[in-house]
Amino acid sequence: MLEPDPKVVRELLTRYAALRIAQAERARPATARELADVSYTLCVMTATTSIHDAVAKADALLLAKGQAPDAVRAADPDGESGLSLAV
Repeated sequence: MLEPDPKVVRELLTRYAALRIAQAERARPATARELADVSYTLCVMTATTSIHDAVAKADALLLAKGQAPDAVRAADPDGESGLSLAV
């Protein structure tokens, strides 16, 4: 199975999070359609059927390609947990 490009996955996760925030602030049909498109794309790229599974798998992929979770926590000066904010 092909593995998605981490840069593209990161861009999709960022877009997904931004659209979720925008939709929560003010629901609009255009934003809902774009959110559905990004969600579908994330699901296809991660071979999952739910957006929650897609985000979790995308996060795991990015961690595997980048830093280990302990290194992420140690490198974060704000003491954040390193958990995804996308869902």
